[in-house]
Amino acid sequence: MELMRLPIIDPEEMDERQRAIADRIAGRRGAVRGPFRVWLNSPELCDRVESLGAFVRFDSSLPTRLSELALLLAARAFDAQYSWNAHVDKAVDAGIPRAAVEAIARREAPAFDRDEDAAFHAFCAELLADHFVSEATFRAAEAHFGAKGLVEAVGCLGNFAMLAMCLNAFEVDLQPDREPPFPDVRGFARTGTREG
Repeated sequence: MELMRLPIIDPEEMDERQRAIADRIAGRRGAVRGPFRVWLNSPELCDRVESLGAFVRFDSSLPTRLSELALLLAARAFDAQYSWNAHVDKAVDAGIPRAAVEAIARREAPAFDRDEDAAFHAFCAELLADHFVSEATFRAAEAHFGAKGLVEAVGCLGNFAMLAMCLNAFEVDLQPDREPPFPDVRGFARTGTREG
């Protein structure tokens, strides 16, 4: 049973709009979990967030491995453990090297097998950390992904950053069968100084 700061809305207590959205989410994603349990408190926001999330995860022009990498980068930038744990294996299964994922979790520089993955990581990491992207990093990523891919990369990061903030603000607890993924975070607080 997931724990979070807000009560989980019982399906029997949902209004018609909440129930319709919950049914659609369960049909597309298997169940209503994690952040969707929070967002259902605002059905209209939940509807729009779920649609954007479905696009960036399932319909973006970016390869699945890169949308999953964007999710992990946003999760780590915001220390969102639930999101990380829900997607770390998906990223590896989609083709992101496990050693690169583990380096990101430790806030270390990852190594990638593909030049395009390294360019994507550099673009996303700069934007998340510095809030800007250098000309060299931008052009390297643009050469691989074009305008459409870069716009969708920013859309992925924005969506996943919002997801991470939701999980942390409302303290959506870790999955009971998963270990905390970050060495510097326990519960909903950092254990020491932030590196990286």
